[in-house]
Amino acid sequence: MGPRLGVAPTCAAMGLARATYYRTLRPRHGPHCRRTPSRALSQQERLGALAILHEPRFVDRAPAEVYATLLDEGQYLCSERTMYRILAENQEIRERRNQLRHPSYHKPELLATTPNQVWSWDITKLLGPVKWTYFYLYVILDIFSRYVPGWLLAREENSSLAQRLIEETCLKQGILPGQLIIHSDRGSPMTSKPVALMLSDLGVTKSLSRPHVCNDNPYSEAQFKTLKYRPGFPDRFGSVQDARALCRDFFSWYNTEHRHSGIGMMTPEAVHLGRASEIIIARQQTLFAAYGHHPERFVRRPPSPPALPPAAWINPPRPKTVSQDAAGSTISLSDDLEVDPILGTIASSLKSLSSSLSFAAVASATEGTAQ
Repeated sequence: MGPRLGVAPTCAAMGLARATYYRTLRPRHGPHCRRTPSRALSQQERLGALAILHEPRFVDRAPAEVYATLLDEGQYLCSERTMYRILAENQEIRERRNQLRHPSYHKPELLATTPNQVWSWDITKLLGPVKWTYFYLYVILDIFSRYVPGWLLAREENSSLAQRLIEETCLKQGILPGQLIIHSDRGSPMTSKPVALMLSDLGVTKSLSRPHVCNDNPYSEAQFKTLKYRPGFPDRFGSVQDARALCRDFFSWYNTEHRHSGIGMMTPEAVHLGRASEIIIARQQTLFAAYGHHPERFVRRPPSPPALPPAAWINPPRPKTVSQDAAGSTISLSDDLEVDPILGTIASSLKSLSSSLSFAAVASATEGTAQ
């Protein structure tokens, strides 16, 4: 058909490119073998160049340095690119320089299922009255309840102040040896010897973030954002007394009035003191009453209050049964943990309450993220 109608009309009718037709007519050849260029180094010359690259004075130097050194000595073996080819043929393309290699730091994986199990602490700067002046705010945060058990504002950042704050806070909270893990980044006060010795004396386990990993300490960073993005936070503080007065008001509000999205919209103080079950039951009674008056307004199911997450993680492990808010998320909740005693009390109370009202409320376990 092709010779009678022509190649172009036939290919157009069949939806084929003419190049495809002509390519099928040509005989197929075997794999193409690249010929060795006439100006390439001989095998003996390549072995000689490799031997020079293996010399003690060149073994930890880049080919560019070797090339320049040989030129200064009046010797030319081959080009710099050829040196790379010779090294690649022998699987030696890697870092040749003798330089410091940073150790591989272990990713901290911390879990808290009750208050006073894991604390996170950090230091942030507050701008002073003039340029280059700062006040330093030390804050300790319980990652499960988001409660701030201790804070300190000072004119300087040093290990002595950090040591005093942590020690006094542990005594105030009645921390027992072996009970608490305290997590922080790798600032100088956090890694100082006085703080390490004090934590050892108190029986508190120290945990540190990986270097240059900003999301290894997410709870403290989120809490600082809540502070600095709150309306009324000034650009600068006129004095340390002004900064201390604002922090006193803020932490009182944060602990006792702020409804936190990461703990079922309850206040940190309520969760820290173990009143979460009472609050959830009272909220459920209010929702049951609203459902009894207007059930048509709740289409899918009887309403339920925001749930208290059973656990708080820093860098949770990633088995297939654990769901996370997003890829790379560092704050997550465990879906496969054993039921917390608080949640068991809530569940039994809700069952008895729902039977008296002749309907059941299904409590949904939802994940929460740090605010």
